Amino acid sequence: MKKILFAIVAMFCFGLTNAQTADSIINKHIEAIGGKDAWMKVNSLRMEGVMKVQGAEINVKITVLNNKGMRQDITFGGMSGYQILTPTGGWNFMPFQGQKQPDPITDDELKESQSELDAQGTLLNYKEKGHNVEYLGTEDVDGVDAYKIKETLKGGKVETVYIDPKNYYIIRVVSKVKANGQEMDQTQNMSNYQKQPNGIVIPMSMTTGFGGDLTITKVEINVPIEESIFKPGK
Repeated sequence: MKKILFAIVAMFCFGLTNAQTADSIINKHIEAIGGKDAWMKVNSLRMEGVMKVQGAEINVKITVLNNKGMRQDITFGGMSGYQILTPTGGWNFMPFQGQKQPDPITDDELKESQSELDAQGTLLNYKEKGHNVEYLGTEDVDGVDAYKIKETLKGGKVETVYIDPKNYYIIRVVSKVKANGQEMDQTQNMSNYQKQPNGIVIPMSMTTGFGGDLTITKVEINVPIEESIFKPGK
């Protein structure tokens, strides 16, 4: 009986310590990127940039209206496509791939993608948003002994976030995604963090999970966004 009680207490204490460690790291991360108060004021975010993939340059514009819509516009080779996500639906239109009209995403994709509507980031107030986090220790990321946090989002998507202990910036996110019926890891690296006029700090350089390098050239915060852009064909 004593062994059982000891095991229960040990498990409880480990879980409590684990949560406190994760929360401590996340709180320091939020402070490092501008603080909770500044991020809570972010209602819209629009970024423009250039992605380089195998020598080709692709113009990208990302627009997020907090919890209402997300749109990525892509221009390449004289053609323009987009990806749209809302709380109730989503569409992909990629004429570069021979598409003639927008295709709706599946219900599972819609559920797993809802976190992309969060302009303030999923780690901010993660408990209130229905996400769970778990501290997994440290792991080497290109020579950095980074903190490793597993985040299970409300919609079921799992991401592993790597945070640099020197500045508490996120330097890598590994997401579990489904492609062709199989689950795979998609890795995104982030760097070149820069403070914006409203005080928040954003990575201006990113690598995508598809081998592309994205450089952000323009950031606009809390600019008016028409919700009509989150409809296919617009």
